[in-house]
Amino acid sequence: MATNVVVTANNKLTMMAGVVDAENPRPCIVDEEEDEEDLSQRANWLRAAVLGANDGLVSTASLMLGVGAVKGDARAMVISGFAGLLAGACSMAIGEFVSVCTQRDVELHRDAGKEESSKLPSPVQAAAASALAFSVGALVPLLAAGFIRDYRLRVAVVIALATATLAAFGCAGAVLGRAPVARSCARVVLGGWAAMGVTFGLMRLFKATGI
Repeated sequence: MATNVVVTANNKLTMMAGVVDAENPRPCIVDEEEDEEDLSQRANWLRAAVLGANDGLVSTASLMLGVGAVKGDARAMVISGFAGLLAGACSMAIGEFVSVCTQRDVELHRDAGKEESSKLPSPVQAAAASALAFSVGALVPLLAAGFIRDYRLRVAVVIALATATLAAFGCAGAVLGRAPVARSCARVVLGGWAAMGVTFGLMRLFKATGI
């Protein structure tokens, strides 16, 4: 195994690992910079998945609590949450598809077609991943409320499970983004509480005023 240091056109030092064949003295070069680039892209995908699941959890839980503030029927909460899951997943998928298509068009026009299309992000893949991540997050409050008949217990369980899951999402996002874990978890949890609290409070106010 031989390791070479190569200066690229950008005057960057790149470590190159080569395996020398006895019959072929030329080493098989492996660019460590490309490996770091692949890892960075995977981290971005994982981070986007965590954020999508976080959006699904917060929006669906807030919607269900808002409906629960007006009507204590478990069926109404579950139906509203399921409708929120479908609407949110479709919205995320369409938005991601349009965004990535625009990005591909810009990159292809900028590079004048020199870049291979396989190296560019896939709009279909991005849309599917975004919809799946949102759906996974939205399933948490749905499963929590679907089997509890008592109104107060149902609301408490939804909030408690949403809080625990938000903390997990915040921890995962901090690890992927190399940010402080405690601060990231607190930010995500407090943001989720604010969304759920505002939605529940305003809908409760509407019920009290008879609007």
